[in-house]
Amino acid sequence: MEAGLTTPWIVRPRPNPGAALRLLCVPYAGGGASVFRRWPDGLPADVELLAIEPPGRETRLRERPFDQLGPLVEALADAVAPRVRPPFAVYGHSLGALVAFGLARELRRRSLGEPVHLFVSGRRAPQLPELSPSYHLPDPALVDRLRRLGGIPDALFQEPDLLAFFLPILRADLAVTETAVIPVDDPLACPITALGGLSDERASVAELEAWRAWTRGAFDREMFPGGHFFLQTERTAVLDALSRRLARIAAAP
Repeated sequence: MEAGLTTPWIVRPRPNPGAALRLLCVPYAGGGASVFRRWPDGLPADVELLAIEPPGRETRLRERPFDQLGPLVEALADAVAPRVRPPFAVYGHSLGALVAFGLARELRRRSLGEPVHLFVSGRRAPQLPELSPSYHLPDPALVDRLRRLGGIPDALFQEPDLLAFFLPILRADLAVTETAVIPVDDPLACPITALGGLSDERASVAELEAWRAWTRGAFDREMFPGGHFFLQTERTAVLDALSRRLARIAAAP
């Protein structure tokens, strides 16, 4: 990352100016950069993690969240392009997987190159429509679905005022991920790895395999025990999987 070029979009949990490779990590709906705060402990020493902090959460609570993929990706690319030198990889979970994919395409559209690797986690491929959208549900039904999905602290559901504050943010994030359908056109050149939870009802094996259509390079898939938030319950295994691949990339001439 270029020295001195700071932006609220990028948080550096453990700065490493001499890193051989950088990994941009995009959080899931409602999540912020703190999702990845402890991840550097499980990554190779020569890989620096850059956590993405979208508007509407954590340090950017006063900013309006995006509710459409296109403007979100364009704003993120504006922040990343002048600040992150190649080589870099991108990881995203759920909504973050879609945004990470969109970022790779937007950087290519701007003739700025692609990531050296794209990791998409816990999300169906973008050409597949959402069959059961939730962003438009009444508050009680949306809260019920979020409870069943997991990943959100129970304490949030016990605080009505806090829940009322965060529901619009979650709705905006869900609108981004649930309304975007992108027909397969020009696949990326970079390799893609899809990661999934064996009991994740939001991203089946077949839906993860469908990411294969989006790369002209190598594609692989790795599954973990757990549901949609396997990146939390199986964090060590997920970081091991990422580290194996990142170490090979960082060591490449």
